[in-house]
Amino acid sequence: MKKFKVTNKFLQKSLYVLSIIGPGLITVNAGNDAGGIATYAAVGALYGYRMLWGLLLITFSLAVIQEMNARMAVVTGKGLSDLIRENFGVKVTFLAMVILFVANLGVCIGDFAGIAASLELFGVAKFVSVPLMAFFIWYVIIKGSYSRLEKILLLFTVVFFSYIITAFVVKPNWSEVFKATVIPSIIPRKDYILTFIGMIGTTITPYMQFYLQGSIADKGLSLKDYKYEKLDVYFGAFWGDLVSFFIIVTTAATLYKAGIKIETAQDAALALKPLAGQYASLLFGIGLLGASILAAIVIPLSTAYAVTEAFGFERGLDKSFGEAPVFYGIFTFMIFISALLILLPKISLVGIMLATQQLAGILSPIILILMVLLTSKKELMGELVNNRLQSIIVWVTVIFIIILTITLVMASFFNF
Repeated sequence: MKKFKVTNKFLQKSLYVLSIIGPGLITVNAGNDAGGIATYAAVGALYGYRMLWGLLLITFSLAVIQEMNARMAVVTGKGLSDLIRENFGVKVTFLAMVILFVANLGVCIGDFAGIAASLELFGVAKFVSVPLMAFFIWYVIIKGSYSRLEKILLLFTVVFFSYIITAFVVKPNWSEVFKATVIPSIIPRKDYILTFIGMIGTTITPYMQFYLQGSIADKGLSLKDYKYEKLDVYFGAFWGDLVSFFIIVTTAATLYKAGIKIETAQDAALALKPLAGQYASLLFGIGLLGASILAAIVIPLSTAYAVTEAFGFERGLDKSFGEAPVFYGIFTFMIFISALLILLPKISLVGIMLATQQLAGILSPIILILMVLLTSKKELMGELVNNRLQSIIVWVTVIFIIILTITLVMASFFNF
């Protein structure tokens, strides 16, 4: 009987911890969207395994930033834009929200392009797939609650296993992979450095910070959940970048050796077919579809959280459309305008995505600095303010990201 009680207690504890897991894992997986997959696939196709060591370092940076974000959420119970408005004023918040909205809209358009491209691999025309998926995503949000949506989003994270399986299907040289992961290899060329910076920019984005904090606040997690939420964000950072690792390994073992260059994730899936077989190509396409749907939900939702928090509108997935019209209105607008633009002929999707990535690059350092300043305020964070060691780690991480991001944005504008 005693043994049963212990087991039952352990089971209850396990279920409680599992109920907290979600925001960190979903946030990082959403970063592996169509644009992210294209970037990681291009990294492998252009430079083989040579940037794997960099991805390992980025994983630590991502984990530090996500932990800081989650800590702020459980201490204050508020979203990031809410705290920015309260501590830095309306003007700073308004500027950040305008840039965030435009940048996120561009990313959302890219993810609908990913949905169209991946389903075309299975013979479904975009004029069928895009309207159907847009309605499905909209319906899931409008009729859902936070707990139901989180289960759906966690289910989509399963598709990322397809990239891990694909990497084993193409049979890379694992000793070379391991060596490149632990021993840095730098090519002193401009294109290598810019691609490396692009990989960082794809992995750590502004919308991830707004979504993570907004979803933790919406879920109602508090200080007593902090140690488990910390586990969620650390595991999420590791899992998200593990998926990125296998995407790079797959294209490095196939496209790089064959000398094939790519620009999109669809290019990568198509190029894999003659080199690694139909199954590898299809698995890559399934991963692209799941990742695009996940991001097409999370990114508009992140925008809706951020804008409504910033200006004090009602928000939250447990409210109805009538109770939170601005929150659902922003989400609805982003979904349907993105789907509509994908269906228009002769529109430069690549041009839209490049311009909005530059905007996101400008916003990223601003948001990171504001986050560090907020988590260093004793009156806001209490006992969980950044300690000396955390401050050093976070500032070094943030300054490193800022320098690289500014370099990438300047290079984009001035073409050097």
